[in-house]
Amino acid sequence: MTETRGTGRAFVFGNNIDTDLLAPGHLMKLSAEDLAQHCLEAIAPDFAKSVQPGDFVVAGKNFGLGSSREQAAISLRLLGVGAVIAPSFARIFYRNALNLGLPALFCEEAYRIADGDQLMVDPVLGKITNKTRSETLSCKPIPDHLMAMVRAGGLIAHLKSRRGT
Repeated sequence: MTETRGTGRAFVFGNNIDTDLLAPGHLMKLSAEDLAQHCLEAIAPDFAKSVQPGDFVVAGKNFGLGSSREQAAISLRLLGVGAVIAPSFARIFYRNALNLGLPALFCEEAYRIADGDQLMVDPVLGKITNKTRSETLSCKPIPDHLMAMVRAGGLIAHLKSRRGT
């Protein structure tokens, strides 16, 4: 999501989605693009084929636990996921996501979103509008300095743009 707001469909998962589900360890020798095609396949075999650019991953608590592999966030970004929405994140996944240009939004009421719901997400205002259910949820806004990094495509791209290279 390089714009301030994004609209898409929700793909809902439970608690404790680990990095091995997002980027299976036994497939780490694949290219990033090929690895992304296996994202979440152990629990949602059609996810990589079904997700469209701008769609959202919505999950329960402790999203992204496990190893520190950046490929977990990279896979979601390569698939075009607009943001990950959850009540809590594993610390290293949260940092990797933002560093790689993938918004991660803390939303205590993520459980109110159902699979397939159409969402409009504004990470700057901290607002999720569920168009399917005609309700608005609050989330923790992503600070401006982190959104600047996300908009740039991640930390490296952000630093390069600030240096003029």
